[in-house]
Amino acid sequence: MALRLEAVVFDVADATAVAAFWAGLLDREVLTEPGGALVPGDKTQVGLRFLTSDTLQVGPRQLHLHLTSTSLEHQQRTVETALRLGGRHIDVGQGPDDKFVVLADPGGNELCVIEPGNNYLAGTGYLGEVTCDGTRDVGLFWRDALGWPLVLDNNEQTAVQSPLGGTKISWDSWSGSPIQPKNARNRQRFDLVTADPTSETERLVSLGATRLADRADRIEMADPNSNEFGLHTA
Repeated sequence: MALRLEAVVFDVADATAVAAFWAGLLDREVLTEPGGALVPGDKTQVGLRFLTSDTLQVGPRQLHLHLTSTSLEHQQRTVETALRLGGRHIDVGQGPDDKFVVLADPGGNELCVIEPGNNYLAGTGYLGEVTCDGTRDVGLFWRDALGWPLVLDNNEQTAVQSPLGGTKISWDSWSGSPIQPKNARNRQRFDLVTADPTSETERLVSLGATRLADRADRIEMADPNSNEFGLHTA
């Protein structure tokens, strides 16, 4: 497949601070970029890109990240490390019996530290999942766009994963309820790279994407749920 998911993008108030948090938590490097910073991934772990923005969207988040644990001690170390690096506990309605821990990074982006023994995330690596608000149709779109197999298809829940394994990407319309209406550009979105943006843009449009704008450094598009994503040359 000529298309590759390079990173999940987050608009934040301070890209340097949030990138440092994630680099410290995931034991990765930080690459400084114009207007932000990249915490690169690899063939099985998705990268994270942070852009400094003063027009942050106010409203429900579009996605959050799941970190895996190999033991209860590992889970606790991850939580302690996140808090030391500037994260904080948040309440999203989790119950006292839930075994996962919900945190926010210094930019307010939600992450869950999943308990050990979670079979669904077994073998995904430390950054186990990017879980998104979306319909089944958008999950099928990204299956075809990325060429990743569908590893979950249950009612309105879908997930894809690279043939090489690693981080899963999932979509859930939250028990069949409509996705949240958009009143601004998503502050969380995907960045894709390709050697042939012209052909890939045409292919993505044929799959149901919308071409929004041509920028100097990228083509801006939207998936069938109107979630923006960027396409640029590798």
